[in-house]
Amino acid sequence: MRFLFLIILLAGTALGILYPWAATNFAGREIGTYRAYDRSGGYRPVEVALASSDAPVRVLVDLTTLAPPQVNPASAVLTITASTRGQTVLAEALNFYDTTPRERSPQLPDPVFRDDAGLIREVQPGSYRFVIEQGDADNVQIQRVDLILRSGGLEVDQRAQPIGLSLMAIGFVGLVLSLRRKKDSRPDNPNSQPPNSPPPAPRWGRDADRS
Repeated sequence: MRFLFLIILLAGTALGILYPWAATNFAGREIGTYRAYDRSGGYRPVEVALASSDAPVRVLVDLTTLAPPQVNPASAVLTITASTRGQTVLAEALNFYDTTPRERSPQLPDPVFRDDAGLIREVQPGSYRFVIEQGDADNVQIQRVDLILRSGGLEVDQRAQPIGLSLMAIGFVGLVLSLRRKKDSRPDNPNSQPPNSPPPAPRWGRDADRS
């Protein structure tokens, strides 16, 4: 049973955590990384030429800060809109909530947080304009903002993460209970003595039991 619950736990981890992360960050090929904000130049729009073969396009945003942003799901650190030919094709508020920081390199130790702005599913050939602006969270010390576009991004199944987290919970609880049951079912050591019990009578020697 322990092996079965371990398999359930690993399957839940793969489905609930690894699959969404890999589909978001590694599916398809990278079109490019574009600087959308720095302290010297402020916010600036990004113009990118996209082709029909790029669809669907995954839109990611990297946020570099001096310290982890203290935000909640109701506030937006950044907002992003994408448009082409005067038509808005993407509009999202990004809060970077529950994102894991990473470092670009040992030379650039500032934490980097990535948020997924979504997919542009249908791409018409032409120039796309991406505008990133500051949201209503005003306590974030923003250093840099980068826009990352990936071609051929996967559509993450929204059912995967809840199912995966449920399997993780089942596997973890089952594994803990099976380990506890095994510990409780161990036979008592026949050589052990209950506390405060008199020592056994010697079988030989001067004080041997002669009965």
